[in-house]
Amino acid sequence: MTGKFNFKVVAPDGLVLDKDVEFVLVRSEEGDLGILAHHAPLIASLKIGVVSYRENGVRHKIAVSGGFMEVIDNKVTILANTAETAEEIDLQRAQAAKERAEKRLQERKPGTDIQRAEIALRKALSRINAAE
Repeated sequence: MTGKFNFKVVAPDGLVLDKDVEFVLVRSEEGDLGILAHHAPLIASLKIGVVSYRENGVRHKIAVSGGFMEVIDNKVTILANTAETAEEIDLQRAQAAKERAEKRLQERKPGTDIQRAEIALRKALSRINAAE
Protein backbone atom coordinates (compact mmCIF):
# COMPACT_ATOMS: atom_id res chain seq x y z
CA MET A 1 0.00 0.00 0.00
CA THR A 2 1.16 3.50 -0.69
CA GLY A 3 0.54 6.71 1.14
CA LYS A 4 1.78 8.64 4.10
CA PHE A 5 1.49 8.22 7.84
CA ASN A 6 2.43 10.22 10.91
CA PHE A 7 5.87 9.48 12.34
CA LYS A 8 6.94 10.78 15.75
CA VAL A 9 10.17 10.28 17.67
CA VAL A 10 10.15 11.25 21.33
CA ALA A 11 13.10 11.20 23.73
CA PRO A 12 13.25 12.11 27.44
CA ASP A 13 14.15 15.70 26.55
CA GLY A 14 11.16 16.14 24.23
CA LEU A 15 9.84 15.73 20.71
CA VAL A 16 12.62 15.02 18.21
CA LEU A 17 10.53 14.56 15.06
CA ASP A 18 6.89 14.84 13.96
CA LYS A 19 6.39 14.38 10.21
CA ASP A 20 4.20 12.70 7.65
CA VAL A 21 6.37 10.11 5.87
CA GLU A 22 6.14 7.29 3.33
CA PHE A 23 8.41 4.71 4.98
CA VAL A 24 10.25 3.96 8.24
CA LEU A 25 13.00 1.38 8.80
CA VAL A 26 14.08 0.40 12.32
CA ARG A 27 16.34 -2.20 13.88
CA SER A 28 14.29 -4.07 16.46
CA GLU A 29 15.41 -6.75 18.90
CA GLU A 30 13.86 -9.25 16.46
CA GLY A 31 15.46 -7.82 13.30
CA ASP A 32 14.89 -5.01 10.83
CA LEU A 33 11.32 -3.78 10.40
CA GLY A 34 10.03 -1.72 7.49
CA ILE A 35 6.81 0.22 8.00
CA LEU A 36 4.54 1.53 5.25
CA ALA A 37 1.19 3.28 5.46
CA HIS A 38 -1.65 1.22 6.95
CA HIS A 39 0.71 -1.25 8.64
CA ALA A 40 -0.84 -3.68 11.10
CA PRO A 41 -0.65 -2.71 14.80
CA LEU A 42 2.73 -3.54 16.30
CA ILE A 43 4.89 -2.88 19.34
CA ALA A 44 8.64 -3.54 19.11
CA SER A 45 11.68 -3.08 21.30
CA LEU A 46 14.45 -1.21 19.47
CA LYS A 47 18.18 -1.76 19.48
CA ILE A 48 20.82 0.94 19.48
CA GLY A 49 21.08 1.93 15.84
CA VAL A 50 19.89 4.09 13.00
CA VAL A 51 16.24 4.71 12.19
CA SER A 52 15.73 5.83 8.62
CA TYR A 53 12.62 7.32 7.11
CA ARG A 54 11.56 8.59 3.71
CA GLU A 55 9.81 11.94 3.46
CA ASN A 56 8.75 13.19 0.02
CA GLY A 57 11.09 10.66 -1.57
CA VAL A 58 14.15 11.79 0.45
CA ARG A 59 15.83 9.47 2.96
CA HIS A 60 16.67 10.84 6.41
CA LYS A 61 18.35 9.23 9.44
CA ILE A 62 18.08 9.42 13.21
CA ALA A 63 20.44 7.76 15.71
CA VAL A 64 18.58 6.12 18.61
CA SER A 65 19.92 4.34 21.64
CA GLY A 66 17.14 1.86 22.11
CA GLY A 67 13.55 2.32 23.10
CA PHE A 68 10.20 1.17 21.79
CA MET A 69 8.13 1.63 18.65
CA GLU A 70 4.35 1.52 18.44
CA VAL A 71 2.45 1.26 15.16
CA ILE A 72 -1.29 1.89 15.38
CA ASP A 73 -3.97 3.73 13.38
CA ASN A 74 -1.56 4.78 10.61
CA LYS A 75 0.81 6.36 13.17
CA VAL A 76 4.31 5.28 14.15
CA THR A 77 5.68 6.52 17.45
CA ILE A 78 9.17 5.83 18.73
CA LEU A 79 9.89 6.38 22.40
CA ALA A 80 13.68 6.43 22.42
CA ASN A 81 16.18 6.45 25.26
CA THR A 82 18.04 9.09 23.23
CA ALA A 83 17.52 10.31 19.67
CA GLU A 84 19.44 12.68 17.40
CA THR A 85 18.70 13.64 13.83
CA ALA A 86 21.62 13.42 11.41
CA GLU A 87 21.79 17.23 11.31
CA GLU A 88 22.16 17.47 15.10
CA ILE A 89 25.05 15.01 15.37
CA ASP A 90 28.54 16.39 15.95
CA LEU A 91 30.52 13.94 13.82
CA GLN A 92 33.90 14.79 15.38
CA ARG A 93 32.49 14.23 18.87
CA ALA A 94 30.97 10.90 17.80
CA GLN A 95 34.27 9.77 16.27
CA ALA A 96 36.14 10.75 19.46
CA ALA A 97 33.63 8.73 21.54
CA LYS A 98 34.15 5.75 19.23
CA GLU A 99 37.93 5.97 19.65
CA ARG A 100 37.63 6.20 23.47
CA ALA A 101 35.34 3.16 23.61
CA GLU A 102 37.61 1.15 21.30
CA LYS A 103 40.63 2.06 23.45
CA ARG A 104 38.86 0.92 26.63
CA LEU A 105 37.91 -2.36 24.98
CA GLN A 106 41.44 -2.97 23.67
CA GLU A 107 43.20 -2.13 26.94
CA ARG A 108 40.73 -3.92 29.25
CA LYS A 109 42.28 -2.50 32.39
CA PRO A 110 41.15 -3.93 35.73
CA GLY A 111 37.90 -2.28 36.75
CA THR A 112 36.90 -1.45 33.17
CA ASP A 113 33.18 -1.94 32.65
CA ILE A 114 33.30 -3.89 29.39
CA GLN A 115 29.54 -3.88 28.88
CA ARG A 116 29.41 -0.11 29.29
CA ALA A 117 32.28 0.33 26.81
CA GLU A 118 30.51 -1.92 24.27
CA ILE A 119 27.31 0.10 24.61
CA ALA A 120 29.27 3.36 24.22
CA LEU A 121 30.85 1.96 21.06
CA ARG A 122 27.47 0.92 19.59
CA LYS A 123 26.04 4.38 20.36
CA ALA A 124 29.00 6.14 18.77
CA LEU A 125 28.81 3.94 15.67
CA SER A 126 25.08 4.58 15.26
CA ARG A 127 25.65 8.34 15.56
CA ILE A 128 28.43 8.16 12.94
CA ASN A 129 26.28 6.05 10.59
CA ALA A 130 23.36 8.45 10.93
CA ALA A 131 25.52 11.51 10.31
CA GLU A 132 27.29 10.16 7.21
